[in-house]
Amino acid sequence: MTTVLIADDQPLQRLGFRMLLESQDDLTVLGEAADGGEAVRMTAELRPDVVLMDVRMPGLDGIEATRRITAAGDRTRVLILTTFDLDEYAYAGLRAGASGFLVKDAQPQELLSGIHAVATGDAVVAPALTRRLLDAYVHHLPAPGSGTTDLPPDPRLAPLTDREREILTVIGKGWTNTEIAARLHLAESTLKTHVGRILAKTGSRDRVQAVILAYDTGLVNPS
Repeated sequence: MTTVLIADDQPLQRLGFRMLLESQDDLTVLGEAADGGEAVRMTAELRPDVVLMDVRMPGLDGIEATRRITAAGDRTRVLILTTFDLDEYAYAGLRAGASGFLVKDAQPQELLSGIHAVATGDAVVAPALTRRLLDAYVHHLPAPGSGTTDLPPDPRLAPLTDREREILTVIGKGWTNTEIAARLHLAESTLKTHVGRILAKTGSRDRVQAVILAYDTGLVNPS
């Protein structure tokens, strides 16, 4: 059973989400929050598997609420809900620790699949779309070579083997598992093992955070 907290300032929107989720035998809605502060408090109290997080809410917005929830280090995952598929709020949400995002006009099955994916540690955002997000908002990232040449290597990359670093690089480039396995001549089961080790060694919550890490550390430069 996957437990969900709905965070949205619009009562009718929350009702719609609740009706959809409660129609599923394997989903349970633990509660509803009308703003970010309430979402943070309820998450700490109820410890849901997934928080459906709206961005634009009064008081504490969804971005800061996401940051506080993920900083707590609990198992709860955040799925950002946005109006536009490439707005800066979606990017900021991913940077804050969200495991992915969906647009509010997504099909019901997309939302249900997204919740299940996030709950099991996968990323909802497709790799190619993640790269589009990062490229579109590259101004949030340090410019390559902007006074960073004398800095030591990022310690998050130190535990990685050469193979793992290579795989992290192509994950950052937006390659899917199928593409990586084919081009690097790996069995998909072996690749999944590598990806799991990369996430564990770098402290990345999921594939989305691994892509952001690849950009942050300079393994991948925006095109």
